[in-house]
Amino acid sequence: MSNLKTNKLQTKDLVTIGIFTAIYFVITILVMILVAIAPVIWLLYPGILAVVCGVIYMLLTAKIEKTGPVFIMSTITGIIYLVTGECTWVILATYVVTGLIAEVIRSSFGYKSFKGNLFAYCVFSLGMIGSPLPLWLFHDSFIQSIIEMGMDPSYVEKISTMVSGWSFIGMIIVTIICAIIGGFIGKSMLKKHFQKAGIV
Repeated sequence: MSNLKTNKLQTKDLVTIGIFTAIYFVITILVMILVAIAPVIWLLYPGILAVVCGVIYMLLTAKIEKTGPVFIMSTITGIIYLVTGECTWVILATYVVTGLIAEVIRSSFGYKSFKGNLFAYCVFSLGMIGSPLPLWLFHDSFIQSIIEMGMDPSYVEKISTMVSGWSFIGMIIVTIICAIIGGFIGKSMLKKHFQKAGIV
């Protein structure tokens, strides 16, 4: 019974998840602004974010070795992007699905397993693909909508020319590779700084 209790998220866990979600969301916005300088970099956004946020993810999963933190952070992020109008409903769908799969992976490997958390992070990182994914799902209407939102038509045209089956596959592969890199960076930071400081 005591084991069951320890596996449940407590109030302090929810507060921690809220803090990490806020940090993660702010980082996604900052990176989004930076990658907007060039269309090809914008398509690499999920991968770049995966490198940058590896520390955040690994620290969160080290602090809360239970079911739920990744799914909650993932879902809240998707909801915020949808509600603020920054992205379509697709990003909520991808974040919910990848968050669920990531939690299943963490549970299967054990919450202390770096390998499990790394695999889960690769899946979680694919959630941000929901941002550019409408370019492939409903290309014409999405292009029209982002132009109406104020994006430069010439910039949008350059993005449009890069949309293909191969570019989509490439984006997924790059995101996974970058997530692995980000995961190892996160692991290294945990050992060098956070564990010594008693944060985890």
